Amino acid sequence: MFSSVYSAAILGMEVVPVQVEADVSDGLPMFSMVGYVNSQVKETQDRVRTALHNKKLGLPPKRITVNLAPGDVRKEGTGYDLPVALAQHCRTEKLLDTWTFHSQLTTTELVGLQ
Repeated sequence: MFSSVYSAAILGMEVVPVQVEADVSDGLPMFSMVGYVNSQVKETQDRVRTALHNKKLGLPPKRITVNLAPGDVRKEGTGYDLPVALAQHCRTEKLLDTWTFHSQLTTTELVGLQ
C-alpha cells in the first residue's frame, strides 16, 4: 500500500503533473527515490529527514521508497521536498486524504499543517 501526492514539473513553458508515491515497508532501513531525478532531488531525502526530525515527526526505521511519476520527465530542483514529505508522512501516519496542507518545507521546519 502506498500514499500519493500530486505535484508538478516545470519544463520551460510547460507544466507536467507529477505523482509522488511513497511506500513504507519492512526491510533494511533506507530511503530511496526513483523516477528520473537529478542530484538536487535526490538530496530531498536528507532535507525531509532533517525537517521531520526537527518537528518531532521522524521517519520510521523501515524501507521508504518514493517514486516520482512519470518516469520519462526529468525532475529538477528542490520543489519536491514538500510533496515527498507529505506522501511519506501520510503513509506512515495513515493521515486522512481530506487533510489540507498549506505549508512550506525548509531544511529545519515543516509549518502550517492543518
